[in-house]
Amino acid sequence: MKSKTLTIAMLLAALLLGVVPTAIASIDGRDSEVPGTPTPTTTAPVPADSGPDTDDDRARDIVQPDDVIVDGSLCVGLDCASGYNFGFDTIVLRENNLRIFFDDTSNSASFPDNDWRIVINESANGGQEMFAVQDATSGRQVFRIEARAPSNSLYVDDGGRIGLGTANPVLNLHTVTGNTPALRLEQNGSSGFTAQTFDIAANEASFFIRDATNGSTLPFRIRPGAPSSSIDIAAGGSIGFGTASPTASMHLKRTDGTAVLKVEEASVTKTNRQVLQLVNNGGAQFSFNNGVNEWRAGTDNAGTVRIDVLDGAGDIEFRLDTDGNLEIAGTLTENSDVNAKHDIQQTDAAAILASVLGLQVSEWSYNGETVRHIGPMAQDFAAAFGLGAKTTSIATRDIAGVALLSIQALAAENAELKARVDSLEQRLAELEAKV
Repeated sequence: MKSKTLTIAMLLAALLLGVVPTAIASIDGRDSEVPGTPTPTTTAPVPADSGPDTDDDRARDIVQPDDVIVDGSLCVGLDCASGYNFGFDTIVLRENNLRIFFDDTSNSASFPDNDWRIVINESANGGQEMFAVQDATSGRQVFRIEARAPSNSLYVDDGGRIGLGTANPVLNLHTVTGNTPALRLEQNGSSGFTAQTFDIAANEASFFIRDATNGSTLPFRIRPGAPSSSIDIAAGGSIGFGTASPTASMHLKRTDGTAVLKVEEASVTKTNRQVLQLVNNGGAQFSFNNGVNEWRAGTDNAGTVRIDVLDGAGDIEFRLDTDGNLEIAGTLTENSDVNAKHDIQQTDAAAILASVLGLQVSEWSYNGETVRHIGPMAQDFAAAFGLGAKTTSIATRDIAGVALLSIQALAAENAELKARVDSLEQRLAELEAKV
């Protein structure tokens, strides 16, 4: 094994006290004893990875039972030589296996006694060039710097700010690189949980979170130039989009006329889908507010669809119950603009009246109801008049049109009958005058 040229205590004394040797340019284990030093009586501590001292090693150890002050520079190691050029270096470790061992000899349970080691380069052939701090008691390497790491790989300024790649950290942790500075969060499965890795990164295109485990998807992105409070979560959990003061659980605000909420399902398969869902333990409603009036639409506790203007009147302008019954507070007005119609034809009112007379009108109830109604069956109505798009329903405008034509036909018949009556009455009057 290699002889140790100076005890750890002597080396640390020189390092911590800023001392310099008086008459020794270099000391190695083979030099004669320094004049004036006591004869060795004890053995200096040996690093755990250097192996035990031989008798010959111990015979050449130097033990100094007092403070050591070295007035000059100090070289320690098998390759130190007389006349070594220290330059500006105060302490030099020079050999092919460089280690500093901190051997804490505390033996009381109340005092810390962990041992530490500074390791310079791996000892094996082809090993890595590095600087490392080793927890010698546990054998773990807790800090490591590889050779040729770039400047300012780790920089702590006088304010405690840490720079990674910069000597001018602006915040508590500041990382600088030429392409996409990033932080990786990796759960490696060593604790029994499924392995998962996320990256937090930023570049000129966006700030993003990358799911490195699942195809490197980017589930979250912020583009440069996004305005303040693009996403703002209040203390109570409310989320503001474009506002720092959300007044609802989710509050979207714009000041430039672009506040639009869009739900888009872009599947190439065309089918009915639910793209917006409102769920409540009771009636679920939403409102429309133009700054003057507020309308509220939705369902009540009974499941009735309702539209109501919040004017304090208490009436409901529109109500559609679960049986399909529609009730409105105002007037139902259907479009009948001549400019909105085509293929306009005159209709034979007498023929319509004849069809009405042949139409069976019944009294009935809808399935599942007890309420009674009077009217024709949609199938009979469609067969008689050929109106409407479906044979299972009747449009109110078609009923009204048939009724109006029937009234016109009846009015024409009534006028004809009245004319005949008038003629007969005149003839009767003439006959009576002759009697």
